[in-house]
Amino acid sequence: MIVEPAPAKINLALHVRHRRPDGYHELETLFAFATEGDEITLETADADAFDITGPFAAALTPSSIQEREEATNDNLVTRARNAFRELFGITDKYRITLTKNLPIASGIGGGSADAAATLRALARLSNIPLTDQRLTDIAASLGADIPACLTGRTALGTGRGDDLADLTGLAGTPLLLVNPGVAVSTAAVFAGWDGVDRGALPDGDLLTRARAGRNDLEPPASRLAPVIASVRAQLDAASGAILSRMSGSGATCFALFDTATARDAAAADADAQGWWRLATTLA
Repeated sequence: MIVEPAPAKINLALHVRHRRPDGYHELETLFAFATEGDEITLETADADAFDITGPFAAALTPSSIQEREEATNDNLVTRARNAFRELFGITDKYRITLTKNLPIASGIGGGSADAAATLRALARLSNIPLTDQRLTDIAASLGADIPACLTGRTALGTGRGDDLADLTGLAGTPLLLVNPGVAVSTAAVFAGWDGVDRGALPDGDLLTRARAGRNDLEPPASRLAPVIASVRAQLDAASGAILSRMSGSGATCFALFDTATARDAAAADADAQGWWRLATTLA
């Protein structure tokens, strides 16, 4: 049995530069990862099985048999499993359990991280090096964020976000994730982007670049879900916060703190609002 973590992804900055001819957007983003998130458990079995447990399992578990079959076939975890078997010529069957600790449609890479963790678990079980380019090829075919989630390293992402250059800095920094309990559509958020190129990320160390950056998707996401602005305002005002921003296409926001004590105080304030929160650190 393989147990593989699927850490939450955050975008320390996310610049949308222009829309590409292939329908994607040209991005510049600073990827970083929490030390906590979802979890994939995988083992060989007589027949394929996919189960979802955890605090947010219900949101991914349809009620009818037909809906469950359709959702299973379309889930990024099972799509990653199928693509892995096809490319590597493996016929084994697997029982996969996803422990869903992160809210869905929340901008912290839950589905992408789950697919990436599935690929890592399958590779480990099959004694395939995680550096095998074919794993990256599968990841890129499934989604633009999945190659970054596959490595799980702090990186600059360009192109669709899947051209990666490793970065260093900020590991161990106290991190708070806060979600107000709303889901926003990634497609709708991108559709609401105003199309203005506000410039590239600057040079410098990771924190300098992150502070000078922005998330171009935060304004359209906040128009769809105004509570995002309330979360941001509370995190901005938190004592000890050194950077606050929305992650991805939302609605999860994050803040980095100078101490764990300051982070935990801000987490208590989020609790008082009835918001989901995860007090963790940067990997």
